Amino acid sequence: MLASDIRALRRARGLTLAEIALKLDRSVGWVSQVERGLSTPSLSDLRAFAELFGVPISLFFSHDVPVESERGVVVRAGRRRTLGTSESGLVEELLSPDLGGSFEMVRSIFAPGAQMKTEQLRPTEEAGYLASGIFEIEIAGVWHRLGEGDSFRFEGKPYRWRNPGTEPAVVIWVVSPPVY
Repeated sequence: MLASDIRALRRARGLTLAEIALKLDRSVGWVSQVERGLSTPSLSDLRAFAELFGVPISLFFSHDVPVESERGVVVRAGRRRTLGTSESGLVEELLSPDLGGSFEMVRSIFAPGAQMKTEQLRPTEEAGYLASGIFEIEIAGVWHRLGEGDSFRFEGKPYRWRNPGTEPAVVIWVVSPPVY
């Protein structure tokens, strides 16, 4: 749900309603109403939220859940929210129903030759399982080469990755707290 995703993103970044309102040039009341699902942001508002949180705008567009009892519980394979594009070398699909929990689960597909050139450091605990392909991840300055079935975990350490293989590498990635 859009409202809970916006709230989760704000909290994951340690921002207050007042800080978000100031950055978006909106009232605190409006931001609060958006987070509670009482107001619907416009497309330009969604672009501003995406830029502020550093996420693709596509994150805010979800597919309808055909069975109401599955809302917030089940994500069907054909109804995942896609994050990123094949042109970037990384396409991610949100496997979690939303960003409201204590973690998010993402299916990351790394194109052959794709790489993160500069290290990233996030205040998170992260783990991954390589479902297919070859994947290399540098954690705190040490490179690790992973094959199908291998997994990793790190917390609060700089990292970067690359796919040195000729086939896509598929990683199931878990991040706590959610950052998308």
